[in-house]
Amino acid sequence: MVQLGPFKIDHPFILAPMAGITNSPFRRLMKRMKSSIVISELVSANGVKYASQRTLELLKFHEEERIVGLQIFGEDTQLLCEAAQLVEKLGADFVDLNLGCPVPKVVKRGAGSAMCRNPFELGKTLTAMVKSVKIPVTIKIRTGWDEKSKNAFECVQAASDAGVSWVAIHGRTRAQGYSGLADWDFIGDVKAKSPIPIIGNGDITGAEQAFSRYKDYGVDAVLIGRGALRNPFIFEQSEAVMHGQTPRKIHSLEYINMMKAQRVLLEESFNPKGAMIHARKFLSWYSTGFPGASEFRRKVFNSPDADTLWNDTFEFFETATQGRDMSFLSEPFLMGGHG
Repeated sequence: MVQLGPFKIDHPFILAPMAGITNSPFRRLMKRMKSSIVISELVSANGVKYASQRTLELLKFHEEERIVGLQIFGEDTQLLCEAAQLVEKLGADFVDLNLGCPVPKVVKRGAGSAMCRNPFELGKTLTAMVKSVKIPVTIKIRTGWDEKSKNAFECVQAASDAGVSWVAIHGRTRAQGYSGLADWDFIGDVKAKSPIPIIGNGDITGAEQAFSRYKDYGVDAVLIGRGALRNPFIFEQSEAVMHGQTPRKIHSLEYINMMKAQRVLLEESFNPKGAMIHARKFLSWYSTGFPGASEFRRKVFNSPDADTLWNDTFEFFETATQGRDMSFLSEPFLMGGHG
């Protein structure tokens, strides 16, 4: 067991929140795949204020997901406090504030990464949020706005003073977006000086790498994003490495069974059209690196109905994985996308 803020968790390897990806069915799947905590994709505090249907859908979670955090974003302190109170009322285990989103339409409004440009003002917002709820408040930030203003430690100090439970740091600046490499040396430096737990994030693709980042940089936990899309077994494998074990080899049938489970979860959670939209997205990612992937993706996006889509999927993966060494799942993946 590992202590992370107020929570005792099985191991320090956690699914990273990712926009358009970490919906409730995927979080449930990743809990089954042994992620110790799951966090929702970012939800607009402004949307919460107006109780838009889409926003409320994003805030739904299943008991199976616990320990589960719901992530919000916004630029208005009052609306963030109200959104945090709704998260608490819904019964989530903690509320996470996104301070790392680099998307221009978010930043232009003063939300996401823009909030970290002024740690003093950020501290006031965080203090108000912590006071507004009884559940833990956590934040996710970047190393800074750009190379000339890497102020993550000042933001961590403000978070600590406000009573925030932990800070997750994505090892890139806002200016970098998702390009270049995550700066784990910088994350390690911040952790060495931080009075509160620090979670490191960025470019984790394999179990040995996940554990070495945890051990070498002294962070309290590691967030894994894109690496879990390529290799959903990465959490249990990372835990095995942490305990000095060789990660077990993944059988191709397990990979296919994981997709079968995801189909059930998607169809439980969405209407038929929504379930297919989400399935297409995930199946395209899963097929990357397998022979015939581009032809399979063409099929996926032209499937007329769910049965055709999934029949084609299982046929493709049964052939593509036959006799194949699945260790290639730890290769770099989606390097221009989520961390």
